[in-house]
Amino acid sequence: MNSVVNDPASAGRPVIGICARTAPVTLQGSDMVVSLALQSHVAFLSAAGCAPLLLPLLPGVESLVGRLDGLLVPGGPDLAPQLYGEAAHPVTRAMSPDADRAELALVRAALDAELPVLAICRGMQLLNVLHGGTLHQHLPDVTGHHGHRPRTPSFTLGHHRLKLEPGSRIAGVLDEDAPESACHHHQAVNRLGAGLTATGWAEDGTVEAIEVRNHPFAIGVQWEAGQTADKRLHQALAQAAGRPKNS
Repeated sequence: MNSVVNDPASAGRPVIGICARTAPVTLQGSDMVVSLALQSHVAFLSAAGCAPLLLPLLPGVESLVGRLDGLLVPGGPDLAPQLYGEAAHPVTRAMSPDADRAELALVRAALDAELPVLAICRGMQLLNVLHGGTLHQHLPDVTGHHGHRPRTPSFTLGHHRLKLEPGSRIAGVLDEDAPESACHHHQAVNRLGAGLTATGWAEDGTVEAIEVRNHPFAIGVQWEAGQTADKRLHQALAQAAGRPKNS
């Protein structure tokens, strides 16, 4: 198990990398661009006994995988559609292609090392593209509604009942009779990538959860884990990261 260097409070705690996002902010009257993570991801993982570590998406970031015990890939901007062989839809808003490539390399290295991986929203879409899958670039074109990303002036979560594959890892994590997603996305899995299994769906057929076959713990969820008080997925990641690598 790895631990954060020079931090006695973190000694012996599983180190969970969190892929950073960048955003413009104004701080003390100065405009700047920062690398950041959603505070709930940090807090939930810390409460579960882990040491969260922010990973800026720079070339070579995959070399840090040997220092990690797990990886969280959070939500964020759209993936560049060129990565899955398509032209951009008019409403697609991708981030830096270099950051996309760095994140793909990081996730591939984590999977190859059999690290536990939790991929959320954009993270799930990236997991699918990494395995050769494609995306619906604008889900309302497919479903005919905006329920997955409500059209409101402020950030609003859509809610959908989930159908989970019995016996799947995600069904075991949620462990309830009537699971529901809290989502905010306009893209979703189209063609499922090789080596992946769909294990959760919304009532309109949208894929809401995927899992990497023949991997100890690699889950993608389309909903906004971290935007609600539900800590179960973070706790499951922490538990998986705390196991010996050969278990």
